[in-house]
Amino acid sequence: MPDILYFARRTKSLEGFRRRMMEHIHAVEYETFHDGNDLTDKSIIRVRDCARTIQRIFSLRSENRSKFSVLQALKDIALNVERSDLSPAFYAELLHLMLGLEGRGIEKDLEARYLTRVSLHGREAALHRSRQLDMLSDAVDERIARFVTGLDEDAVHRRGKRVENLMHQLGVSSQQWNDWRWQMRNVVRDPNLLDHLVTLRPDEKKAVTQARKEGIPFGITPYYLSLMDDDPGLGHDIGLRAQVIPSTKYVKGYLREERSCLDFMKENDTSPVELITRRYPGICIYKPFNTCPQICVYCQRNWEIDDAMAPGALAPGKRRIAAVEWIRSHPAIHEVLLTGGDPLAMSDGRLEEILNDLAAIPSIERIRIGTRTLVTVPMRITEELADLLARYRIPGRRQVSVVTHIQYPYEITPDTVTVVERLRSRGISVFNQLVYTFHISRRFEAYLLRRILVRAGVEPYYTFNTKGKEETKDYRVPLARLLQEQKEEARLLPGLARTDEAVYNVPGMGKNYLRARQHRDLISILPDGSRLYEFHPWEKNITDDISTVLHQDVPILDYLKRLESLGEDTSEYETIWYYF
Repeated sequence: MPDILYFARRTKSLEGFRRRMMEHIHAVEYETFHDGNDLTDKSIIRVRDCARTIQRIFSLRSENRSKFSVLQALKDIALNVERSDLSPAFYAELLHLMLGLEGRGIEKDLEARYLTRVSLHGREAALHRSRQLDMLSDAVDERIARFVTGLDEDAVHRRGKRVENLMHQLGVSSQQWNDWRWQMRNVVRDPNLLDHLVTLRPDEKKAVTQARKEGIPFGITPYYLSLMDDDPGLGHDIGLRAQVIPSTKYVKGYLREERSCLDFMKENDTSPVELITRRYPGICIYKPFNTCPQICVYCQRNWEIDDAMAPGALAPGKRRIAAVEWIRSHPAIHEVLLTGGDPLAMSDGRLEEILNDLAAIPSIERIRIGTRTLVTVPMRITEELADLLARYRIPGRRQVSVVTHIQYPYEITPDTVTVVERLRSRGISVFNQLVYTFHISRRFEAYLLRRILVRAGVEPYYTFNTKGKEETKDYRVPLARLLQEQKEEARLLPGLARTDEAVYNVPGMGKNYLRARQHRDLISILPDGSRLYEFHPWEKNITDDISTVLHQDVPILDYLKRLESLGEDTSEYETIWYYF
């Protein structure tokens, strides 16, 4: 950093400073990789990563794209020019970048504390490494022991009591409670009833009341309410509550947006005909049913949904026929994702009609059904429904799969495990898509979720970076944290438990695989400390007609402060600064 400040003071123009900095960074990288340096291998890699990141940030193209000059900010800092726009989070990013460039960045992640090199060979080396792996595993187990799952004996007992209390309060029998139709007819939307059935914090009650007043989609199934604790102070259900109870920030952000602007993924731009979305050659999304028994706060399609179990959600027959005929006329499409809304909120009869239409298309090899009923109303997965889905499965010809969205270890219950097994016994695969929100981002929490999912028969499929929608800011996590989780936590999972892929969904274009850094560039650090990424679309190598997409991330320092407020030891997250 002293060299950089010196260059900033000695060069008159910004362009002169830019050239001098590029020369300096190139020289640092050259010297680092030259034989004879005394840095560790990890430090050398960090110098490389920081050097390349800084070069991209300091480029004129990045300044033009981001409409902000980090280089000018550095020059102003060196000359003691007042810059009230620069936040502590901005300075924290610069500090860690410069430390990394000098090879002085944070050295040790969790693995490095236990897996150390030794001068041993053969069986002796293997035994030593095995002991180290045992110690690492013990350290991981110690961290995941903080979390409670819905399969823990205490949780099962606690929820059994909750169900009894809810049935008493609602005046229903066990038979009614276990009837999925009753569950969907009795979705809780009224703030006063909700406050009667579950202990709400004052801010939760205020937000729900405002959301209902403004007509924001909202609803919670009685079953899902039974997963919430009588005492929110326990902290076990914080993620479940955040999943369905909007924050005041969410309500304000939602109301500021025009309804059409809430289409963050630009589905309108990739909808060739009503009810259809197509971003890739071989697959399309079909949305005939536009509601759910429960509304997730950060729902990608909240702009389309009127309310939980809203009447008239099934598209008219003519529109459905037109959508199916469109799929039929495009034989390149081999897979259909049936979603909405939640298609399993329909009756068996309606669902059968829609599946018949899809199965009659010769080109369709796979029908994928997107649903969250496995955790919101698992009694929906009846023996009859499982048999119905299985009828459309033809081994070697057509696959039927369920893709669900189980978000927290505390969501998984014995009921969920039972219905997953019911589907799998009919040859129906079950996959999970995780949205990496703040409430699942603590160290080894998602790791635990994947382990339980696989034990239950659910295959981890994708982990999605949170969408950059303004109203869902409370849910967002820095991209660096997801990358850190994938490299330092998820990779410790054995074999089949480590099957999901971390992705960023580029609006209007599709999935960008985060494992491959060549698909994105970090082009700026903005004054509030947020990183600005430039994402390249998946088709960049097969067409010249492409445009990139900018994504403003969550400031890392702000994220760490939020974790600290939950009692997290943020020293456990220190390497986050060096994931780009």
